[in-house]
Amino acid sequence: MADHQEATVTLPSDPASVSAARRFVDDVLGAWGLPDDSDTADTVRLIVSELATNAVQHTFGQSPTFTVDVRLEREERLCVGVTDSHPRRPRRLPAAVQQDNGRGMVIIRFLTAEAGGRLSVTPTEDGGKTVWIALPWRASPT
Repeated sequence: MADHQEATVTLPSDPASVSAARRFVDDVLGAWGLPDDSDTADTVRLIVSELATNAVQHTFGQSPTFTVDVRLEREERLCVGVTDSHPRRPRRLPAAVQQDNGRGMVIIRFLTAEAGGRLSVTPTEDGGKTVWIALPWRASPT
C-alpha cells in the first residue's frame, strides 16, 4: 500500500464549482492510479458532485467569501470530505416525484452503503461542517 496521500481544492460557492469538483476528483484519482472507469471512481465522482451541489445550494449568494472545499485522502481507505460554511447539517428531505431536487442525501447514503463505506458529519471552527465519506480503496491490480 502506498503512503498516505491527500489533495484539497478550494472552490468558490458558485454552481460552476460542481463540475470543477468532479474534474478535481478525476485528476487526483487518476494520479493515484485509479482507472477513470472503475466503480470506485464512479462512486466518488457522484458523491462529490452531490455534496458539492448541496454545499453550493446552501451558500451561493450569501457571501462572496463562502467557499466549498473538496478533500481526498487515501491510505487504507479513501476518505472524501466536502466542507462548506452553512451551519445546517445535511438531511433527507421529502421529494415529490415531480421535483428535480431533494434526493441528494438519499443518493449519497445509498452509494456509501453499497460501497461498504460510512458517512459522518463534523462541525468546522467557522460554524460550517464537513461531510465525510470513507470508502474501501479498490484500485486495479498491477
